[in-house]
Amino acid sequence: MNLRPFTTAIPLPTFVNATQKVSLSILLGSALLSGAAHAELGYAEKEELKFGFIKLTDMAPLAIAYEKGYFEDEGLYVTLEAQANWKVLLDRVIDGQLDGAHMLAGQPLGATIGYGTKAHIVTAFSMDLNGNGITVSNDVWAEMKKNIPNGPDGKPVHPISASALKPVIDGYKAQGKPFKMGMVFPVSTHNYELRYWLAAGGIHPGYYAPARGDTSGQINADALLSVTPPPQMPATMEAGTISGYCVGEPWNQQAVFKGIGVPVITDYEIWKNNPEKVFGVSSDWAEQYPNTHIRVVKAMIRAAKWLDDNNNANRPEAVKILARSQYVGADYDVIANSMTGTFEYEKGDKRDIPDFNVFFRHHATYPYYSDAIWYLTQMRRWGQIAEPKSDEWFMKTAKEVYRPDIYAQAAKSLIEEGVMTASDFPDFDKEDGFKPPQNDFIDGVTYDGKRPNDYLKSFKIGLKGDDQI
Repeated sequence: MNLRPFTTAIPLPTFVNATQKVSLSILLGSALLSGAAHAELGYAEKEELKFGFIKLTDMAPLAIAYEKGYFEDEGLYVTLEAQANWKVLLDRVIDGQLDGAHMLAGQPLGATIGYGTKAHIVTAFSMDLNGNGITVSNDVWAEMKKNIPNGPDGKPVHPISASALKPVIDGYKAQGKPFKMGMVFPVSTHNYELRYWLAAGGIHPGYYAPARGDTSGQINADALLSVTPPPQMPATMEAGTISGYCVGEPWNQQAVFKGIGVPVITDYEIWKNNPEKVFGVSSDWAEQYPNTHIRVVKAMIRAAKWLDDNNNANRPEAVKILARSQYVGADYDVIANSMTGTFEYEKGDKRDIPDFNVFFRHHATYPYYSDAIWYLTQMRRWGQIAEPKSDEWFMKTAKEVYRPDIYAQAAKSLIEEGVMTASDFPDFDKEDGFKPPQNDFIDGVTYDGKRPNDYLKSFKIGLKGDDQI
């Protein structure tokens, strides 16, 4: 273990207030990101750490960093602990029971802006791209198939638009029955992806109205979305409580293996290479343990690279690890069905999707401001952000939460140690934290993170401009 002498970054002055701290940290971060300042990494201020996760395959960077000894290489002694649900996980990071956690990308943003629990959470590491799917019950699928063309091979043509689901929902309405679907948390990727897919197919997923005390998200809804913890999704659908859901793996493939439902679309098809989970810590923790934080990110970068190395050659070994009860705890075959480059839709309809789970390539681990702003646009679109916000507000909020400056310090340390090369990362001297405008969405709408309000105006369904509920 090669530890350098203790020379930490200059601490923020104790006399500035919280707002000034945020502004100063962003300023310092920009300097670090541009390469104008770079200090050698000192010893970890805290060596024994406890991190939380939910039993999903995209917690893999944590498991691999632990199992491969990458945390220990950084002088960190980590305990990984599964959490009951996303709310418990967030609360335990806030109150200090956990040092950090595998989080929904929307959680640090939602907490920081005060949607639900109010707390300043930051992320310096994006855990993966893609990895989710939308599954419907067998009965719903049988009706949807009537509206989906088949290809020359006799199989449904993908991607499947939610317009194929619309007649099914109309049928429920005609019978006076609600059409219910599950997602994992109000600020989850799954909630926004499911809403995006439904709205692109002409189905209104409903609004939130926090100013009116309505956090159901079901105002004006054609499909009623509600929270169900990921491992409970298949059983809840089998019981008939919901007719479909959006969730991460292995819980879509579990429905296929149990013969109770059919995944109809992946998030890769809704938005190619969308950001999924992040590693989150409290802002106070990040300020108190800056070297520890950087070392955690270093270990997880190494784990992410290992997961994608040599065209996913390590994935079978990763699946064996994830199948253990202390991690995901699902059967090897269920996890492998999506983790090793394939995805099974209807039973027997297995297709190649090599990028269904991405952990490192495409700069997956870098915390882009544009990713943060996309989530904020969806919070605004569906009413979780109740009032209009300027483009500047979106930018400021993204920079308070997403910390590419910390990521850059971790990456540069790995490069200096010869563990990785500069070509593995974005060009930190030129990187501004924004991906080029993206148009790989199911509805063909282009997203430019620098123009969030123009993006919102491009949708037929959803709040925009001065709209309020």
